[in-house]
Amino acid sequence: MAEDDKGKALLENAYKLSTPEDNKAYYRDFAETYDGDFADALGFILPEAIARIYTAKARPGDVPVADIGCGTGLIAEALGLPAAQVDGMDISAEMLERATAKALYGRTFEIDLTGDLDPIRNAYGAVLSSGTFTRGHLGPDILAALVSIARSGGLFVIGVNKLHYSDRGFDQTLAQLVNAGVIAELDVQEIRMYAKEGHDHSEDLAVAVSFRKI
Repeated sequence: MAEDDKGKALLENAYKLSTPEDNKAYYRDFAETYDGDFADALGFILPEAIARIYTAKARPGDVPVADIGCGTGLIAEALGLPAAQVDGMDISAEMLERATAKALYGRTFEIDLTGDLDPIRNAYGAVLSSGTFTRGHLGPDILAALVSIARSGGLFVIGVNKLHYSDRGFDQTLAQLVNAGVIAELDVQEIRMYAKEGHDHSEDLAVAVSFRKI
């Protein structure tokens, strides 16, 4: 199977997941080859884009950073911050092992973000994510819940698959949070997810959502 065909299969099968247990089992099987078979093969650049937006908007106090659904640590690699300033959270122990081996995080947490968030309530200065808010993964209700793990003024930069953003009503959830006085400085922009041309997902877009907790 060609590299981009393997990456396409991994992506499209991930879109079919529906439960936390599905996600754990799925990522267990290809954690060791995720970077090469998916990220490199398809030119997955969303983590780099999220890191750039954070860097452009960050203030000196916007640390420590919580990397939600960190996987093998692609956002942390792009950030280039000291490991002590970044914590990684993921549902997959195997993906966290790959990230830990890269020495990218001060701490890692194996956590189901649809459940109890108490283990990661740590007054984070920023919350970042790429690739987790997509089909088969997390919806807007989890985004709203994650606001609680950051301190007042904390910066959020979240990448959401564009189709998932529209289908699941992320815009409505964000509007509700603004109207309720929970978040401010909301910025929404479309960005490319993949750098490589010529595969079936080359033109896929993400919505980069940034805001600050009030």
